[in-house]
Amino acid sequence: MTDIIRLDQDFGRWPELLDLILSSFAYMNGRIDPPSSGLSLTPEALQAKAAAEIGYVALDGDRLTGCMFLRPEEDSLYLGKLAIAPDYQGKGIGRQLFAIAEAVAKERELNVIRLDTRIELTGNHAIFGAWGFARTAEKSHPGYDRVTYVEMRKTLA
Repeated sequence: MTDIIRLDQDFGRWPELLDLILSSFAYMNGRIDPPSSGLSLTPEALQAKAAAEIGYVALDGDRLTGCMFLRPEEDSLYLGKLAIAPDYQGKGIGRQLFAIAEAVAKERELNVIRLDTRIELTGNHAIFGAWGFARTAEKSHPGYDRVTYVEMRKTLA
């Protein structure tokens, strides 16, 4: 049974959360350019992110198995740092977290959830497409003259 809890300043397991993100994003290393912003995170940066955004973690017993951060924007809810432990991928944790993101968006009267995913990560594009997201833009990181990521949006009913 997976429990999902909202992060707060009493969480105290920031190094473990960083390890979860780094391990779940490790397959991107050497595959995406520029490298993942996850590589520059620190436990302190995650704690600050949780204070500024809405963070959730998934737990299997005491083990951290997933996380996400949500940032309300003017017309959408941004979903970022969705990470699932490699040995827990494909077990529905991402969908559980996404259901919470949908509930948060509705609570805040935001009708769109937005995310960015790297152009190279076509498997992620397919997963998000299956969750109802559509590609809405192709963008470039500063200093790049090619597309480096795609924006995807899901309009909520």
